[in-house]
Amino acid sequence: MKKSTASLVLVLVPLMAALTLGGCGKPKPKVTEAQLARTVRVVRLGAQSITGALAASGDLTPREEAAVLPEVSGFRVSRVLVDVGDTVKKGQTLVTLDPALLQGQLAQQEALAAQAEVNAKQAEDQANRVKDLDDAGVLSQEAIDQRRFQARAAQATANAQAAALRDVRTRNAKLSVTAPVSGLILERTVRPGDMSVAGNGTPWFRIARDSEIELAAQLSEDDLAKIRPGQHAEVTLPSGVIVQGVVRLVSPQIDPQTKLGVVRVHLPVDRNVRAGGFGRAVFTDVSGTVLAAPETAIRYDADGASVMVVGPDNRVRRAPIQAGRRGGGLVQLIKGPPAGSRIVQNAAAFLLDGDLIKPSEGAEPTQAVTNPPTSSKVATR
Repeated sequence: MKKSTASLVLVLVPLMAALTLGGCGKPKPKVTEAQLARTVRVVRLGAQSITGALAASGDLTPREEAAVLPEVSGFRVSRVLVDVGDTVKKGQTLVTLDPALLQGQLAQQEALAAQAEVNAKQAEDQANRVKDLDDAGVLSQEAIDQRRFQARAAQATANAQAAALRDVRTRNAKLSVTAPVSGLILERTVRPGDMSVAGNGTPWFRIARDSEIELAAQLSEDDLAKIRPGQHAEVTLPSGVIVQGVVRLVSPQIDPQTKLGVVRVHLPVDRNVRAGGFGRAVFTDVSGTVLAAPETAIRYDADGASVMVVGPDNRVRRAPIQAGRRGGGLVQLIKGPPAGSRIVQNAAAFLLDGDLIKPSEGAEPTQAVTNPPTSSKVATR
């Protein structure tokens, strides 16, 4: 029994050694790059409808501004009755000029006008006395005609003196400089003692008509097409106060230098709304069809925003973009790959330039419903 067992061991040992040596000599199978490639979901860029909000900033300016200057020259300012920030009514006196130089001229002209009127009345009476004496032989025809000519001349003189009196009275009335419109005084440059110069120099006052201040928001040409008169907007002031506005006017032209247009947003009369200030408007219910990508496809790093584009050879490369409006999981691509490009749907995927992937086509992004506001001039993050 022991002899048979020893014989079996002697047979198995060489056999196992042979099998071991045979296994060590067999080559291992090679793993290709294609086999190592990850399966990644990709989407194709295309035009999508984004509905949401659009933000833009601009300056606060008066809707209509009135300038106030004196209408008579050579008179010294005696009193200034209003100041910056006051609200005035149309026709309200703002400045009074010293009337001393005009008072004597006014009295003299009143006397001359009265004298001319008396002379005209006397000449008219004399002409009436010879009214029916033509060819009567009482007076010569020459004397009759002379009285009639004198009456007409006296009346003409009276009319001229009356016109001169009206001119002096008008100038006297202009010694009170009044507000041409109702509204808020934005600027005052006049001081007591200044000399008036008609129609020349810096306006004494600038008035915002009806105290209305509006936002002149600047938008790009593409965004301008999405705004319409009557559209509502929320305007945030530097103080943090939010006021509700309505689009009054959309600019009919684009600045050739900046390529921006202006949207005028009418704001309520509020002490927090100050001309010359700054405001940021958020326009609601803005919709439009744009080239868009899923938000998940946008990656942000030190070089800015980008997407990973899948080439014909299924290798990926980084493509920088400029993002625009957002809505419903979509981001507008102002600059970036063209429509039809395949991009990696999930930017969080750990991929580097040149990596080979197995693309899995996904459904195109769905239409947006709402979105947080984005600026009309969005820089790459």
